[in-house]
Amino acid sequence: MAHQSSDDLKTALLPIHDDHQIQQSPPPSSLVKSILTPNNFYILLGPLLCGVICLCVKLEGPASSRNMLAVLFWVFEWWVTEAVPMPITSMSPLFLFPLFGISSADSVAQSYMDDVIALVLGSFILALAVEHYNIHRRLALNITMLFCGEPLNPPMLLLGICATTAFVSMWMHNVAAAMMMMPVATGILQNLPEGPTQSPLVRKFCKAVVLGVTYSAAVGGMSTLTGTGVNLILVGMWKSYFPEANPISFSTWFFFGFPLALVIFFALWVILCLLYCSRGSGQALSQYLDKSHLRRELQLLGPMTFAEKAVLAVFGMLIALWMTRRITDDTPGWGALFNGRAGDGTASVLMATLLFIIPNKKQKGEKLMDWNKCKKLPWNIILLLGAGFAIADGVRTSGLADVLSRALDFLESAPYLAIAPTVCLISSIITEFTSNNSTTTLLVPLLIQIAETMHVHPLLLMVPGAIGAQFSFLLPTGTPSNIVGFSTGHIEIPDMIKTGLPLKITGIATLSVLMPTLGVYVFGTNGEVL
Repeated sequence: MAHQSSDDLKTALLPIHDDHQIQQSPPPSSLVKSILTPNNFYILLGPLLCGVICLCVKLEGPASSRNMLAVLFWVFEWWVTEAVPMPITSMSPLFLFPLFGISSADSVAQSYMDDVIALVLGSFILALAVEHYNIHRRLALNITMLFCGEPLNPPMLLLGICATTAFVSMWMHNVAAAMMMMPVATGILQNLPEGPTQSPLVRKFCKAVVLGVTYSAAVGGMSTLTGTGVNLILVGMWKSYFPEANPISFSTWFFFGFPLALVIFFALWVILCLLYCSRGSGQALSQYLDKSHLRRELQLLGPMTFAEKAVLAVFGMLIALWMTRRITDDTPGWGALFNGRAGDGTASVLMATLLFIIPNKKQKGEKLMDWNKCKKLPWNIILLLGAGFAIADGVRTSGLADVLSRALDFLESAPYLAIAPTVCLISSIITEFTSNNSTTTLLVPLLIQIAETMHVHPLLLMVPGAIGAQFSFLLPTGTPSNIVGFSTGHIEIPDMIKTGLPLKITGIATLSVLMPTLGVYVFGTNGEVL
């Protein structure tokens, strides 16, 4: 009987073929509809725009400058519409630049692997190790317990969750930090009632936590080079355009980015407390959320293993190497021992390699990391960075940058103190409609030419342009970390606008103050480019 039922089951799972059924080809109308889709239109629009510019646009410069402009329109059209997957579009300069006579295949390929890309690769591998061993969750629970308080203090609990996210985002890409920390935050919120039984005070606190994690990931990423692709694009372009100038090291950026991020972070916390942490919220939350629950969650993780301690030690060593490679002009760091040949990427890959050598002491012969765990590496971001560097180099070498700078002579009369806020405002508006990396890739080469036209230090424009591109706080589509928060269902677009607008204004104001003051000291923007 059992054998018969098994055969029946197999028969049911097999496709049923009807010999009498005649296979009909789809009608021509449906074939036409399958071809005339919006996606196919956007795919064709890229090369069409490129062809129109090549045929109709005349620039006062070499033919390569016109070709570069045409290729820019092609690539950015595909990026904005996502007609072709973003990583594939990011590889298009590898064939477009040689075919249009912009640069050789070898020179454009070099943009896709340099010290900045090595820095990203190493830090991503370390981030995967942190995620694999649940170190981020342990860190979040410990800090949340520290800030929770007895009786429950919602603003302090919110500060703990946001501070943890910002700290994690400092050492890994802000999108990865948001994706890692959002489940931790929503896990804390799962103890609160949902649906019709949820009180307005509890609902508002849930919004505050999700918005806090979303924006803290972006703000924390501003403070270090590894926090976001935008900072890396800026550093790569600085190195490409001004190879003889002092490079922007990890520590150099940190001395400017960290104070900036700190001010914006506390502004974020104050905004969230004013809008969402009403009086009485502590009493409403205390019956669902207390230290005993957090303690139970922490106990479930168990004591720290050797593997967790080893990963933390490697991470700590990497941060120490980043901070001490080049300290000041008068105090050389360990990089001087290698005559300046070692970069931040050198340290990043060296420490990542250690993860494949140190045993995890769980199973015999097993290391802290293996290549299977690295299959989640975000190659899309790595390829996007490479494309950004290739485009910046192409704009410079093709002569397009010189052509565009001639149209910007009127900017010479702009007041010195108005430069940073104006550039930051323009960049922060554009970034709401395109990705942060695309905005930076498009704007920074233009800003370099504008700086030369105005006879000011290039970083005086480049830094506000790049940081402004990270102020995408108003719309879910502004950056992937916004989508991570929006997809939880706790927040809506009006919530993002209500919180994001004052945060954007605060960010622009803070940068406007720090750029002509701290920026002069850190980047030497009152002098000439060496």
